[in-house]
Amino acid sequence: MKNYIFLGLFGLISISGCKSTYQQKNIQLSFPAFSAEAHRGGRGLMPENTIIAMLDAMKHPNITTLEMDTHITKDNRVVVTHDDYLSSGFMLTPDGKEIPASDAKKYAVFQMNYDLLKTFDIGSKVNSSFLQQKKVKTYIPLLGDLIDSVQQEIKSKNKKQFFYNIETKCDAKGDGIANPSPEVFVKLLMDVIEQKKITPYVVIQSFDKRTIQIINQKYPKVKTSFLISNKKSYEENIADLGYKPFIYSPEWKLVDANLIDKAHADGVKIVPWTVNTKEDINRLKSLKVDGIISDYPNLF
Repeated sequence: MKNYIFLGLFGLISISGCKSTYQQKNIQLSFPAFSAEAHRGGRGLMPENTIIAMLDAMKHPNITTLEMDTHITKDNRVVVTHDDYLSSGFMLTPDGKEIPASDAKKYAVFQMNYDLLKTFDIGSKVNSSFLQQKKVKTYIPLLGDLIDSVQQEIKSKNKKQFFYNIETKCDAKGDGIANPSPEVFVKLLMDVIEQKKITPYVVIQSFDKRTIQIINQKYPKVKTSFLISNKKSYEENIADLGYKPFIYSPEWKLVDANLIDKAHADGVKIVPWTVNTKEDINRLKSLKVDGIISDYPNLF
């Protein structure tokens, strides 16, 4: 009888332990109550959209989310970079020379194979817009390599799981010139995300409604965010999108209490971009936004 009691107690403890583990996993999968996002990995402090920027952003204790941009190369690789063309403002050629202004549209990411793209230096040239930015010779990474580096850092340093806010850089005018069709873009992007097994930690954002509409239709479990820079009303933009996204992400100057109330009534989160002063961050937090995207992860 005592053995049965012991086994019964052991079973209860085991069930309790399993429940606790399950609850911990659920907590891990929950989107942050406040999403503090390092814009392009925190380009105010490190070269934008690079692996070293993401790893640096992870050192700031309040950062929950790594924000980044993606493009597709000529050889169908998903890379982390913002501009359609390699920028003369903060990039150098493989031999360390300036990119002349006359070559502003010479190096289209979509028209370059990754082996060539990787040889350009995105970290050594002083970015006049971000003078605090640390100068380090580095390169445009593959999304898959960036994810591997982040997940390895989480594992090796026993860090919390960070979320990924990944933007698709495309629009209809660029189809076939600066980006593939939205269907191809989404397929290539989701193949990487699913292969790396980070789908629960991902938000896909875009100004191009087409890509997140496809995500919503074909990958309904993936969170999406509609980026907004226009002055249409919340209702107009949601109607234009055709569904209620997980996040509505406007330029920060467009945010007021009325917008937040409307979104929250729909169960939609508000995460404005790009907020670069402590005062503006505090003001928006007082309005009960659900997160903030900033170039300066140290401001959180």
